[in-house]
Amino acid sequence: MFNKKPEPSAPAQPVKTDGKGRPTPTRKEAEALAKQRAKTVIDAKGRAKQQRLTNAARTRQAMRTGDDRYLPARDQGPVKAFVRNWIDSRVSIIEFILPLLVLIMALSYSGNKTLQGYGVGLEMAVFLIILAEGGWVVVGSKRAVRNKFPDASTKGLTSYALLRAMNMRFLRMPKTQVGPGGKPKNRK
Repeated sequence: MFNKKPEPSAPAQPVKTDGKGRPTPTRKEAEALAKQRAKTVIDAKGRAKQQRLTNAARTRQAMRTGDDRYLPARDQGPVKAFVRNWIDSRVSIIEFILPLLVLIMALSYSGNKTLQGYGVGLEMAVFLIILAEGGWVVVGSKRAVRNKFPDASTKGLTSYALLRAMNMRFLRMPKTQVGPGGKPKNRK
């Protein structure tokens, strides 16, 4: 009893502090987990795409009907709607700029000196018309907005009105809600 030597104990397992803390999954488990994650990602992308398509369709419909809730931010608000209707209610020469510019290019590149001279003259006339009518659109739209909405900000309305006035009527977005003379258009 007194001469007994202590029995050697098993060496203590060192505590592992590094590592992932779980067993490595089998190949079958890893492949199943990867397939499940891929399916989840594909489903999420499909739902996001469907949501984008729905929002785009709603925006297109709003651009046709003028529904303010779904219009892009640049077209929202009663002031912008008033400016759109104010521009659409009048016939303007500057809405025919694109066809006039095509005519000017055709005359300028015709090769005939007389036609080229007419092209240059027409170009100067169109330039003066754009300046005059553009100025009238800017001043008139701001005056009309101040009369109708005295407290509203007119920031950004100048370019909005000019760009709308320069578009041909059938290319304007949101679609025109009033015809020339301020008469409401019949919508189907």
